[in-house]
Amino acid sequence: MPYFDAAGSLPLHPVARQALLAAFDDGWADPARPHREGRRARLLLDAAREAAAEAVGCRPDELTFTPSGTRALHAGIAGALAGRARAGRHLLVSAVEHSAVLHAAGAHRAAGGTSAELGVDRTGRVAPETVAAALRDAPGPTALACVQSANHEVGTRQPVPEIAEVCAEAGVPLLVDAAQSLPWGPVDGAWSLLAASAHKWGGPPGVGLLVVRKGVRFAPGQPSDERESGRAPGFENIPAVVAAAASLRAVRQEAGAEAARLRGLVDVIRARVPELVPDVEVVGDPEERVPGTVTFSCLYVDGEALLHALDREGFAVSSGSSCTSSTLTPSHVLAAMGVLSEGNVRVSLPPGTAAADVERFLAVLPGAVASVREQLAPPPAVTGGGSTVGSAAEGPGGDLTVDSLGKRCPVPVIELARAIGGGPVGGVITVLADDAAARLDIPAWCEMRGQEYLGEAPHDAGPGTAYRVRRVA
Repeated sequence: MPYFDAAGSLPLHPVARQALLAAFDDGWADPARPHREGRRARLLLDAAREAAAEAVGCRPDELTFTPSGTRALHAGIAGALAGRARAGRHLLVSAVEHSAVLHAAGAHRAAGGTSAELGVDRTGRVAPETVAAALRDAPGPTALACVQSANHEVGTRQPVPEIAEVCAEAGVPLLVDAAQSLPWGPVDGAWSLLAASAHKWGGPPGVGLLVVRKGVRFAPGQPSDERESGRAPGFENIPAVVAAAASLRAVRQEAGAEAARLRGLVDVIRARVPELVPDVEVVGDPEERVPGTVTFSCLYVDGEALLHALDREGFAVSSGSSCTSSTLTPSHVLAAMGVLSEGNVRVSLPPGTAAADVERFLAVLPGAVASVREQLAPPPAVTGGGSTVGSAAEGPGGDLTVDSLGKRCPVPVIELARAIGGGPVGGVITVLADDAAARLDIPAWCEMRGQEYLGEAPHDAGPGTAYRVRRVA
């Protein structure tokens, strides 16, 4: 079964498996002890730290191994904020950060600090000018800024060197979440802190990296101990750490050639999906992106149903963020970008993906989308008379009201699309909906279909929101 969810996690790399098994024999002792077994474990830990530091582009004594990438982000943010508490208590994070960063920002606000989100354009990119404006307009001195190097949902790379320069001019450290980009190369720019996760490059799960540059004020959270500079207390998992460092070095040796090959396969997907499937929006930056990731959204399709359809065809893909896929709210990344969220598919190709598997995916995708659309098609809209759930009621001047209360997206968008042809050009269609995804998908539908989105207002007669659309075409 082709596994096209590499942005979520990768299977254990052969080099990682070999290193893990070997380290079980030699790396079981306490590396803090002076006896022979302890010294042997210490040598393995130090060698792993040096290898990982070389891949990151930092000093070994700047790098800490943590129990996960999430823990690295939480510890990095908390430590940097605590270290700069006297300088300020304001935190900047981009609106498309991993949920671990957004959760840390929430914890900071709960503790009495302030935070603000940096907006992005429709490709998911944070402009350096946006960062400069946010620093200038902050309610108080900014203690830390957080911007990922590449997005986990759409693959867009951020201009980290330019953002780091803006932060440096303001005297604000920059933390970079490099989980998606580190397997492909070091992160450029004068960043201050960096976090990553080993299972993203074929290392074992349960290993993260936290890098704190020399000179950055940092106060490890409490309680702490003498291990890993106090930044990751507890006994080190030396076999997992050794396997993580070994696999990172191994994937880097093949990264150049494999990046070019996967980029070519993704270019094929980006070009052919809109040709094969009608009403599709390919999202993310077409050029500045990690090599193997492409994301597209299909109108009139439920994303979860589409994932199951593709799974039955033998393809493992993702929809939006793995951290929010179990909720009924749209992806915060797609929402920040202002693009369509319904029918969202993230294809992230692992190293070694065969071109034949991509061709077969493209062959089965149209049928999978068509089958889901057929299942979700609502009854034909009815014009005139009283308004009922799922119908369109005609008002003064030929304006229409579509009652989709109680319906989950994409049904409100489907009913809007079916009703808009029943009104005159220039007429207004009001969609009543109480699904959170409608706030994103109705404006995105208007953008895709060339209609004018007039905005939203509370529903006067009951729960939900009234979304107003003017028929232009």
